[in-house]
Amino acid sequence: MDLLSDVLKVVNLESAVYFNAEFSDPWCVHMPISREVARILQLDEPAEHVIIFHLLCDGHAYVYLDDGSHVALRPGDIVSFPHGDGHVLGGGHRIEPIEARDAFPTLMARGLEPARGGGGGTDIARFICGFLVCEPRLSRSYLDGLPPILVVNVRDDAAGQWLENSLKFSVGEAIRKRPGAEGMLAKLSEVVFAETLRRYVHTLPEDVTGWLAGTRDPEVSRALMVLHRRFAEPWTVAALAHEVGVSRTVLADRFRHFLNMPPMAYLTRWRLRLGARALLTSSRSVAEIAADVGYESEGAFNRAFKREYALPPARYRKAGRIATDR
Repeated sequence: MDLLSDVLKVVNLESAVYFNAEFSDPWCVHMPISREVARILQLDEPAEHVIIFHLLCDGHAYVYLDDGSHVALRPGDIVSFPHGDGHVLGGGHRIEPIEARDAFPTLMARGLEPARGGGGGTDIARFICGFLVCEPRLSRSYLDGLPPILVVNVRDDAAGQWLENSLKFSVGEAIRKRPGAEGMLAKLSEVVFAETLRRYVHTLPEDVTGWLAGTRDPEVSRALMVLHRRFAEPWTVAALAHEVGVSRTVLADRFRHFLNMPPMAYLTRWRLRLGARALLTSSRSVAEIAADVGYESEGAFNRAFKREYALPPARYRKAGRIATDR
């Protein structure tokens, strides 16, 4: 899981907005897909991806995805939508949902003061809801292998209880306008998502593959950590296998099993994703970026980049900036 920590640092997770809500049954709210959330919250779209999560502190609730699948929630559950899928949250018997997009302006104006609603029943669901912004290209490593919805409970051990209590405390401090409270919430949002992923990985069956499952495999995890930390070095399969302490055949087989690609193909994709981010977030020249991510020449970087993104780097940068300015 140290590998996951490394990747989460690189992808620059940031807290966007928190909401604090209390609903008495029956109640029902429809949350739109993350692209709509980003527009409503005036986030930088399409350059950023929004991950939505809700912590149920008290009461009971249910969540339905737009495809009809649903999960019952209990206190201490963190429900996360890593791909930003639209969903319905509710409690009690099903009623016509309120559209969250219509309520967002009022909620944003209230800050973290609790928003209250519902039908006045005795079961009151208390939520802390967060919107987490991440860089979509680099996040693809672990997001691609995740289901539309993740549900983990944080009340079954001391670490989870600390996280829930810290989040509640920081929300209370923010409501009272205490200095540093918003900064604490921003950091805690990263911890919430990291903890969700950590708990999810520990529940994966042994036969599951993908990037997150690969973090549990000793050889794959060590190799990925080396490639992520030292991506600009001139790696070969032989050199990487020696660094990890296994044969080339074993390393190649483990990569294909978990990631469905050879180690050097993974390294190329990671370098190009780092390059793509640098093109959109910095004013460095293409040649400088190419060298930074491990290419010996600008021409080699251009050719590899065009194969991956269907555009040469300069045109990719221009297209990205035009889209951001709209």
